[in-house]
Amino acid sequence: MTIADLKKGESGIITNSSSEDIPLKLLEMGCLPGNQVELIQIAPFSDPLYLNINGSHVAIRKSIAALIQIEKTDE
Repeated sequence: MTIADLKKGESGIITNSSSEDIPLKLLEMGCLPGNQVELIQIAPFSDPLYLNINGSHVAIRKSIAALIQIEKTDE
C-alpha cells in the first residue's frame, strides 16, 4: 500500500521511501520510514494530496505519493 491509496482521514506508518524519484526536500521534511502520515485533504482532480507527516503539513503530487510505501493503521 502507498500514500496514494489512502482515503481522506486515514493514516499509516511509512515503511519504505527509498525510491530515487522522491525529492530530497520531502525526505528532509520527515517523509522517512517509521513516521506517521495522515491524509488530510485531496485537492480537486485528485492532485495534489495534503498530508500531515509527524506534525508537518505538506502537499505532494499523487505520482510521488505512489512511490512511498506505508502500512495502514486503524486510527
